[in-house]
Amino acid sequence: MPELPEVETTRKGIQPYLENTTITAVIIRHFSLRWPIANNLAEVLTNKIIHRVSRRAKYLLIEFGNSTLMIHLGMSGSLRVLDKLAQDKPGKHDHLDIELSNGHILRYNDPRRFGSVIWTSEPISQHRLIAHLGPEPLLKEFNAQYLQHQAQSKRCSIKTLIMNGKVVVGVGNIYANESLFLANIHPRAVAKSLSLIQYIDLTEQIKSVLQRAIKSGGTTLKDFTNSDGKPGYFAQHLNVYGRKGESCFICKSKIQHFKDSQRATYYCPLCQPETN
Repeated sequence: MPELPEVETTRKGIQPYLENTTITAVIIRHFSLRWPIANNLAEVLTNKIIHRVSRRAKYLLIEFGNSTLMIHLGMSGSLRVLDKLAQDKPGKHDHLDIELSNGHILRYNDPRRFGSVIWTSEPISQHRLIAHLGPEPLLKEFNAQYLQHQAQSKRCSIKTLIMNGKVVVGVGNIYANESLFLANIHPRAVAKSLSLIQYIDLTEQIKSVLQRAIKSGGTTLKDFTNSDGKPGYFAQHLNVYGRKGESCFICKSKIQHFKDSQRATYYCPLCQPETN
């Protein structure tokens, strides 16, 4: 699943091609995604000028002044920018093309159709899919004091806490595993039992891991390619995720694995003792 770094990589990739261009045509091949694409979307978008391409959590926001096209990549979605003159034939899972006045096409591909393309005219911060979300992890609002305060009202593990989108957005499973390893915190540690010093380290590691992943272009997964068709490269830097039974780079212990709420969790038993 594309996580925050992959979505931010996509945003950066498509932004230069979209901003300040006019949509000349919209081709919708399949309306059935997680939520059906509006029947009149092509009519609504045609001749509109794209003012800005931004992101909130894992939603890509194509802004048109008072209205916004919200795109979520779901489990397997991707966006590509193509040259119209190249005449790349759409594939089976290419559900949407947005043709632009600069000669490019923004193409949405989603094999599992679990993503979404939603048009809204209400303030984006008030939209039902966004209004309840926690702060962005790379902003100053997300800090140790905030996270520790959130933990006091919840009975859950620290991994569950940082993956709760109402607490903080974008800390997906891969990045939660990596951040907890670097902070030397066991994934099952009770969130409200951690000290402020541990929360300071953890929030710093979350920010660092996400920033490095964005810089590297996201994590290479079988379903993800970024906007120019090249995979991300953060996977080569993973310390624990996907490394069950392999040696820890720090202490040489064997990386352990368990499942929690159907999510795979990886940790080093020596670097992340349960006594934390």
